[in-house]
Amino acid sequence: MVYVSGQVPVGSDGMVVSGGIAEQTEQVLSNVKAALALAGCTMGDVVKTTVWLEDARDFGAFNAVYARHFPKDPPARTTVESRLMIDIKIEVEAVAYRPV
Repeated sequence: MVYVSGQVPVGSDGMVVSGGIAEQTEQVLSNVKAALALAGCTMGDVVKTTVWLEDARDFGAFNAVYARHFPKDPPARTTVESRLMIDIKIEVEAVAYRPV
């Protein structure tokens, strides 16, 4: 099991990416993918995600990006609206399973 703590839309420069929910979701999921790779996993190994959206009205745009990253057999997901700790639109944590 690999647990990826909450990833936020911060680029390699340490700054929050500009743009709306679509751009921030792309960055967050890229960060999840990179964290998984460190443990030898891929997005296909993800079995559960938890998503916090700053605004539930962003769900449709978020979900379109999310679906591109999980095109087949998407993981179980919990999505909630929440005030986040910094000025961002989304945070995602993931749990992956890769048998050895």
